[in-house]
Amino acid sequence: MTGQLVGQTPEGREIHEIGIASDALEARILTYGASIRDLRLAGVAHPLVLGFDDAADYAREMPYMGAIVGRVANRIAEGTAEIAGETCRFDLNERGMQTLHGGSDGAGRRVWRIEETGPAHAVLADTLPDGHMGFPGALEVQVRYTIEGGTLTVEITATTDAPTLCAFAPHCYFNLSGAETIDDHLLEIAAETFQPVDARKIPDGPPISVADTGFDLREPATPPWGVDHNYCLAEIRRAPRDVLTLRAGGVEMRIETSEPGMQVYDGGGLDITGARGLGGRNYGARGGLALEPQAWVDAANQGMRAQVDLFPGEPYRALSRFAFARV
Repeated sequence: MTGQLVGQTPEGREIHEIGIASDALEARILTYGASIRDLRLAGVAHPLVLGFDDAADYAREMPYMGAIVGRVANRIAEGTAEIAGETCRFDLNERGMQTLHGGSDGAGRRVWRIEETGPAHAVLADTLPDGHMGFPGALEVQVRYTIEGGTLTVEITATTDAPTLCAFAPHCYFNLSGAETIDDHLLEIAAETFQPVDARKIPDGPPISVADTGFDLREPATPPWGVDHNYCLAEIRRAPRDVLTLRAGGVEMRIETSEPGMQVYDGGGLDITGARGLGGRNYGARGGLALEPQAWVDAANQGMRAQVDLFPGEPYRALSRFAFARV
């Protein structure tokens, strides 16, 4: 199974695209990063996510647009953690200071295999070898995208042959209204606390209350300027539950997830020019809102090992549903 050839990486690896759809929702998925390239709701003229018209731009740029990131999403402080009694050192791909989204060759920067396709589903897979980016254990990872009605389900599963860290996340940037910025969006998250971070975006203390911080999203509000924080939904992975609502331009998105955290990034660093976005768009600061169901930031070093530890014989499963409707 190959899908449609739509481009190649700078190294010459082919990038293919798969289309899946229902009567209400349609997605285009790339093998590069297992990325959601485009997402459309019936009756809405514009895409609901940010993406590139040229598939090769996914390999040239670094915003992880629509990708599945890992083997550990988000940041690991100083690129180090203890695994099975040994200190492991990982690829320092963010300013030479820490590990971001699994390193410079993390899952979001790799070409995945197409395992299975159907009219409304697609399964992609990748193998991260033992020692890849410094992580022990050969990791087999699979993502299954399914569309039913107006809902996109993202199910990520993985197994390892040695103790390792594992915490993948989908990394879409959403813009429900098609406006130049997300300033017209209203965001609500069922989280009482979030992780404060230092200048490196590494937690500098335990979670704190969202009250009186400017990051309180328990009631619908405009996404805060400068937000790039993890909202704490639970301490461990659990059965999927409704945690987030985003509304703009007559469209509503609800997220249900099994994951203990939700990274919210306002896209303040976006700078995609030259009409390279979907439909010839430019994406400037706050052009899209990244919402990433995930483990807590630096969980391996923040006393939250249960969120990221994976052992042989213990399958990993992360499930998120993105439900869209016109309102």
